[in-house]
Amino acid sequence: MLTLILAMGCGVVSAQELHDSIPEIVVTGTGTEHLLKNAPVQTEVISRRMLDNYAGKSVEEILGGLTASFAFNEGDMGSQMQLNGLGNSYILILINGKRLHGDNGGENDLGLIDPHNIERIEIVKGAQSALYGSDAIAGVVNIITKKHDKDGLMVENSTRVGSYSDVRQHNGLALSWGKWESYTNFQLQHTDGWQNTAEEYTEAKVVTDSRNKTVNRYTNWQISERLTFTPTKDLTLYAEGWYYNKIINRPQNGNHPSCDVYTYDLMYNNASAATGGKWMMKNKDFLSLDIDWNKHAYFYKYTARTYEDAYIDGVLEHGVPMYKGQKRLQADQHRTMAQLKGVFHLPCSNVLNVGTEFRYDYLEAPMRTKGGEASDWTAALYAQDEFNMLEWFNITAGVRLIENEAFGFHLTPKVSTMFSAGDFRLRLGWSEGFKTPTPKELNYQYLRHMGSSTFFYMGNPDLKPQTSSYWSAGLEYRNSRLSVSVTGYLNELDNMIALVNIPVSEIPVGSSEFMGDGSMGVVPRMYKNTENAKTSGIDVNVNFNITKDLACGGNYSYLDTDANVYNDSRNKHEKVTIDGMAHNKWNAYVTWNHRFAPSYRLGAGVYARGSSKRYYQNDGDGKKFQIWRLSTTHDLGPQNKKATYKVELGVDNIFNYVDKTMHPYHLGTTTAGTTVYGTFTVRFNQGKKIKNYTNNKKTTNYEED
Repeated sequence: MLTLILAMGCGVVSAQELHDSIPEIVVTGTGTEHLLKNAPVQTEVISRRMLDNYAGKSVEEILGGLTASFAFNEGDMGSQMQLNGLGNSYILILINGKRLHGDNGGENDLGLIDPHNIERIEIVKGAQSALYGSDAIAGVVNIITKKHDKDGLMVENSTRVGSYSDVRQHNGLALSWGKWESYTNFQLQHTDGWQNTAEEYTEAKVVTDSRNKTVNRYTNWQISERLTFTPTKDLTLYAEGWYYNKIINRPQNGNHPSCDVYTYDLMYNNASAATGGKWMMKNKDFLSLDIDWNKHAYFYKYTARTYEDAYIDGVLEHGVPMYKGQKRLQADQHRTMAQLKGVFHLPCSNVLNVGTEFRYDYLEAPMRTKGGEASDWTAALYAQDEFNMLEWFNITAGVRLIENEAFGFHLTPKVSTMFSAGDFRLRLGWSEGFKTPTPKELNYQYLRHMGSSTFFYMGNPDLKPQTSSYWSAGLEYRNSRLSVSVTGYLNELDNMIALVNIPVSEIPVGSSEFMGDGSMGVVPRMYKNTENAKTSGIDVNVNFNITKDLACGGNYSYLDTDANVYNDSRNKHEKVTIDGMAHNKWNAYVTWNHRFAPSYRLGAGVYARGSSKRYYQNDGDGKKFQIWRLSTTHDLGPQNKKATYKVELGVDNIFNYVDKTMHPYHLGTTTAGTTVYGTFTVRFNQGKKIKNYTNNKKTTNYEED
């Protein structure tokens, strides 16, 4: 692993202990590097040490357990993630600063991210469209992956098993020779799923032997490759790609009528390819270019004979039989992006961040769009200036000019300030958010049968873009042992897009063919700009290193929401809470890490998280809950050897809380009862490279074995 070479003497520390001594660097809030305590934009970080101690099996589990602002309800169509009251479509997920692509009915599939390969997670809340473009209205989550830049060879294997046949597999292979570096990653995730209750309300009665699960059985796997070439010390070029496959097995519900009678499984096939480079210039200036292509294909795989609507020789036919084993494409989304960025350190303490982007979206959906396809493009120019006019005062201002194929030009500004006084930081910010309707929202149309009801979903080409205005004020105290921050915010959204029921008479010309002869029994729903909303709240974060080995902390989030929703039956707008909102969410932890010998280090942590009830307009509220977790990590083997070993053992949901609300009513949490897990990791590393880290003008040298 790592042997510390001290200029004044000797001593041995682990890679983790050395890592903990290096100052935290963040990039997401401004797109430029800053020490965490000096970041002009408030940034919440889940560090490598927190990730190692918590030993989360997924990104959902990590974010839900270590921050209080997030909420999840794991389901077939994605994570159903919320950040400070706003759903997944308003949250921008980045991997190393690049957009995640993988939309399942408006939900990103976080299974695309290998939790074993995460270095840290940076979270910036509120509208960030001036820097990152469309979708960044609730905030940005940037997943920073581990770096594998060692000379020689590194091989690692991690296998995790847990309750409900939960299996998580990770394999990594890093090679470095001369100016070339390669990293190959494989991950697999599987669970048999679980059922918290067999009760289901359907056909105006309660059945007690439903087969519907709370979380269905699924398997996904992914393989990725990144190749890096460094022809000179100032220029780095890369090429990378990955392939991902997922299948969700949904149980048929026997002879019972059901809100969802499952006669098909869900399949997803994703692929990505990217290339680019970074040229470092004088004074830390640089230029970077990134070009990437992504696709996300979504299929039905039939498990029983099913009658569907299908085009036969260009004519829509109703009730076409689909047989067991057949596969049918529902949507294939392609995205191509090109980004050119430059960061320049100018006189008078100015840092200029400028760039241009082009994005092209293509949707192939033979049964869900008119003509079977749709497309959209967006071009943008942006500029941001960080001005440190005084040692204790920073002002950061930026603007993005967007041109969209369907909606023309739009200007999105932002401004923030930071006042410093010793270990205190006061941050004030205002920014606008901007989100164009997606090709799905503009063009989709399809029938969905749910038990005895049938819904006809329609896109709307007359939609307007969604906009927001975000205000925040935060006070932070941070030293080497204690950090405390309190942030208040107000996020006002206009022209929110939602699905609403419409009269049959309002169905657009040319769409009625989807209704068939049974149009009187079909409920038509259309995307419309019907909601204006406001979210406001206070976030509190505390972390305290009591001793070298003992630490504690936690987060608390208070949230309030207010939305105007059109009530179809009363023909007017009404004030409601946003679905899924909880006024109070919190988490807390106590961790202890101690090295007993050069060959053994123990980490132990107790974690708790909880939520007040979650509000919904229809079908009941989600119950309040709290979940407790015990996690232990065991680092084995001498730290100066080429092979190291790690064991993780833990118990989640110690007090066996289960939300037994019947299907299809809302849950506070989909968490199963008490579960146990164990992980074994072995890592072989051959090669040496000396690196220097500077901390407060003192240089530490270490050797990688």
